Amino acid sequence: MAKTFSFAILHFTVAFTVGYLLTGSAMVGGMLAVIEPACNTVVFHFHEKAWKKFSEADPKMHANAVKAGWLHIH
Repeated sequence: MAKTFSFAILHFTVAFTVGYLLTGSAMVGGMLAVIEPACNTVVFHFHEKAWKKFSEADPKMHANAVKAGWLHIH
């Protein structure tokens, strides 16, 4: 859990810093630091559902894609 928390802090910091450096606005940086990770969380949920569906639909093709380096498994 500590690793997850530290990654979240890192993610928020990067989002804020990029937003601030591009716009010079702390408000924009703060909004990005909150909105971008929230959007990423939702997208990740659907990515995982699609990943599972793909791997179950054709396990051999999924295994070949992983072996060839097209897909990465954590």
